[in-house]
Amino acid sequence: MVNKVTDISRHILPVSSTMVGVCMTVITVMQLVPKGKVASWADDLIAIDGLFFLASTIFSYWSLRSDNNTAKTEAFADRLFLLGMILMVIVSFLVAFELLVN
Repeated sequence: MVNKVTDISRHILPVSSTMVGVCMTVITVMQLVPKGKVASWADDLIAIDGLFFLASTIFSYWSLRSDNNTAKTEAFADRLFLLGMILMVIVSFLVAFELLVN
């Protein structure tokens, strides 16, 4: 029987690993955007965001493969994923605002 803890990790793992790829793509696209005040920081923040998603991927995978402390590991992966999503939304709003103003 699969427990609820494992079910959450099964959702976090593929989405967070996809978000790592999204962050790498955004960093590449940001090189095409004219550098302003926010855009100069955006690629750095997205790189940090990619690290949050990578850590979330690692911890969710670890919780799937480990037999002990699975709930704590999965909760940490969940928090890192949420933090990464919040940071991505903030950076997206800042970049969109800068592009609209200029």
